Amino acid sequence: MAYPAEAPKSLLTGFSDQRLIRQFAYIGGHWVASARNETFAVTDPASGGWLGDVASLSAEKSRAAIDAADRAFAGWAAALPQERSRILRHWFELILKNREDLARLMVLEQGKPISEARGEIDYAASFVEYYAEQAKRPDISSVTSHLPDAEMEVWLEPVGVAALITPWNFPSAMLTRKAAAALAAGCTVITHPSHETPYSALALAELAERAGFPAGVFNVVTGHAATVVEPWLADPRVRALSFTGSTEIGRLLYGRSADTVKRLVLELGGHAPFLLFADAEMQRAVDEAVKAKFATSGQDCLGANRFLVERSVYQDFCRRFADRASALTVGAGLDDPDIGPLMNEKAALKQEEQVADALRRGARLLAGGKRHGKGPLFFEPTVLVDVPPDALIMREETFGPVAAIAPFDSEDEALRWANDTEYGLVAYVHTLDPRRIYRASRSLKYGMVAVNRTKVTGAPIPFGGMKQSGLGREGALHGMQAFMDVKYVCRDWA
Repeated sequence: MAYPAEAPKSLLTGFSDQRLIRQFAYIGGHWVASARNETFAVTDPASGGWLGDVASLSAEKSRAAIDAADRAFAGWAAALPQERSRILRHWFELILKNREDLARLMVLEQGKPISEARGEIDYAASFVEYYAEQAKRPDISSVTSHLPDAEMEVWLEPVGVAALITPWNFPSAMLTRKAAAALAAGCTVITHPSHETPYSALALAELAERAGFPAGVFNVVTGHAATVVEPWLADPRVRALSFTGSTEIGRLLYGRSADTVKRLVLELGGHAPFLLFADAEMQRAVDEAVKAKFATSGQDCLGANRFLVERSVYQDFCRRFADRASALTVGAGLDDPDIGPLMNEKAALKQEEQVADALRRGARLLAGGKRHGKGPLFFEPTVLVDVPPDALIMREETFGPVAAIAPFDSEDEALRWANDTEYGLVAYVHTLDPRRIYRASRSLKYGMVAVNRTKVTGAPIPFGGMKQSGLGREGALHGMQAFMDVKYVCRDWA
């Protein structure tokens, strides 16, 4: 198809395939500008430089995306599972083929180090590959009849149009984790990427078109969230809504979806505890603590926020961890540092606020504590110790490279403190005692528990939290079933 002419991009250069750089929304198989050519600017958080202007669509155009997805639904739902699988597999192959361009694009709009961006592209592709296989799995099971002369079956059917709202911290992986599951189930999707990182989603739309998704099956609507999403919440044709973002926004979406009784998958905020017991292997625990805190520059819902350390090894851990944090490199993502820029000024201000509050309440600073000289959105890797329970950082998600450490004296105390939060996404536990591992894994009110390691996520696992960290699961069979209805059929042949 023909592509609209697009203005040159300021910093968006050096790509092997420049057609991946899109500035228009993608609806019904067409690249769509706003009716009055309204746009919003996207900037590089490392330099503040201009990347380009992306179409800011109206509510009317957002409704047009529902129309396109609704028209395409019957055909996509009726397609053979093998056909859906084939297209998903092609999408996966194209993502890997364009890995370097996609990673570079992510660095420029999101800021994360290039090695982490490459890792995210691999992670994003893994969901597409996984659900390409799951698309072919049978969706009918038999039920042993409890009625005479009756034959019973249970079918899984796609719910319809699925709306997907994705965040800026993982702009590629969060889209594929949601979209691949919904598409494999037979749903059509309308997606809204963060206005801070739209280019990654639009590049994936370009590759989805090349992969052969029929028009209207995969749609990306860019613009301001309130304008784009509001029509989706009110329209009963949108049968499912999947959102990754803050608990505050999740609550709003939860309430606004009630009138149309949408299927909801909400992956919300986290406030992960990192529990270190005296019997743990110290060096390994320090290595894993650095990963748990500083990956994605701390801008990760899985990031460890509260480090709770048994008192007998407290000083040793604090010293080692602070030394490691002080040695981390800070810089622009394309230079592949350990720590990149924060996403925006609001994020930087939050780090300053939490550090100042903790120090005011009696905490001590062992490393960092202020913005870095690299630029206004860079913050030093920071370590606070002796942080009291009433400090803001012990009660609120940080989403930045600031770690808070406090001692505990007993297992019961550590577990009570870890659970004393409205959040329940992930918890980290370091101990070599198998009985304590079992007790802690049972007691911690979190959807995921990582024992003696940090990385636990992947396409085959059910990702999600308890309490106000969300509803439902993404990944695994659970992620696909979130977009399917259960139908029970009871037949009598007489």
